[in-house]
Amino acid sequence: MKDLNQIIEISKESVESFQRNGVIKLKDILSEETLNHYGEFISAEVDKYYDREAAFKNQSELYARAFQQISNLWLRNEKIKEFVFSKKLASIATQLMGTKGVRMYHDQALFKESGGGITPWHCDQVYWPLSNENTVTAWIPLQDVSLEMGPLSFAEGSHRKKMGRDFVISQESEDAISVNMKALPYNCSAFDLGDVSFHYGYTMHNAGPNMSKTDRRAMTIIYMDSEMKVAEPRNDAQRNDLQSWLPGLSVGDLCDSELNPVLFAS
Repeated sequence: MKDLNQIIEISKESVESFQRNGVIKLKDILSEETLNHYGEFISAEVDKYYDREAAFKNQSELYARAFQQISNLWLRNEKIKEFVFSKKLASIATQLMGTKGVRMYHDQALFKESGGGITPWHCDQVYWPLSNENTVTAWIPLQDVSLEMGPLSFAEGSHRKKMGRDFVISQESEDAISVNMKALPYNCSAFDLGDVSFHYGYTMHNAGPNMSKTDRRAMTIIYMDSEMKVAEPRNDAQRNDLQSWLPGLSVGDLCDSELNPVLFAS
């Protein structure tokens, strides 16, 4: 808990780099002991709740092969809640975006099995009915992630482009966005245990297949501006998200449902 809640100051240079590039990877944010401890609980919940048959039935094969996905684990397990409510991680997100604080949007365990396929090019905020662009996802590997395992990779500066924002994760998003990302710097590198990346909701990213013999286990926490309001949904995915992650709220409301607690306020 001390490691999770120790507030660290992010340098001005790092904040400027994040806001310019839309992504930053920070070294040694969490200890090996912390990640191994909480990783056991996260992995156990994924094993318990992931339904392979339902995933392949309800999603495209491309999506289902990209990762095992379980959301809002903080509601299922008190130990995982400790991890997701980390003041250290939430304060970093606040500093990077320059907001007064951050709320929870939701968490996701994203495990790419050995032999798992690509994660197509996409941006996250296409799914979110939110009023501004101050959203950030923390991607937290639960083990070292080599290039062979398909680490998350980013097109730097893509959050400032308008193209690709209407494509949900699909072969269509892969085909359309990949062509336009060739002109931007491609940030693809391995992660050491303890590294955490943060990327804006509109930063385009992808991941290669997991060609290793080890599952690629990662936990993600999605933060939004503490003053975020609900926007008019512009697609079916956003209409579904409004019901799932912002229950009981209407367009124009502050995003303050019981699922969206403030995790840090400066």
